Amino acid sequence: MKIEIWSDIICPWCYIGKRRFESALAQVEDRSNIQVIWRSFELDPNAPRQHQGTLNEMLSRKYKVSLQQADEMNARVTTQAKAVGLEYKLTHARPGNTFDAHRLLHFAADNQRGDQAIESIMHAYFSESLAVGDRVALAKLAPQFGIAESEVLDMLESDQYSDAVRADESRAANFGISGVPFFVFDEKSGISGAQPVEVFLDALQQM
Repeated sequence: MKIEIWSDIICPWCYIGKRRFESALAQVEDRSNIQVIWRSFELDPNAPRQHQGTLNEMLSRKYKVSLQQADEMNARVTTQAKAVGLEYKLTHARPGNTFDAHRLLHFAADNQRGDQAIESIMHAYFSESLAVGDRVALAKLAPQFGIAESEVLDMLESDQYSDAVRADESRAANFGISGVPFFVFDEKSGISGAQPVEVFLDALQQM
């Protein structure tokens, strides 16, 4: 079975959905024939490398809500994250353009480090204030998932894997995917959003 998961590094529900999906997958007795592929999706392809101001201010502008409402949004998702063992520190988050982060994920996947890389980068963004659009900051994470920092920085300074990111996004468009996380099972069925563990487990057992 092939499971394709579209997500964005800075999508708080994507990290929560990842944990819930992993919990469901851990309950499947035979996982040897299950292939999980992470696909790229940019929530804001036109975002600057680094947003000015706080995440709350960015959300306030994007959704046309007050700063208090934006803070409440972050508080709700932080509570949901804590329920699956994640510690979000969104008041210190440093959002920005995620195109290079997605290129790095493709590079890591080609080096059999894809799962470790997406976990490291998401954790760094949500819990350690990673400046997600900063190539140097991204490269410094590489040793955590077994790739040399200099090797990653060289790749990021090129245009390698740009086509791979765009191909993922084109594939998402062909499936009609407009939001993430989104899970596609053997190109036959899909699950949208960070659904409860039971929903993922039911889909896995049916497939």
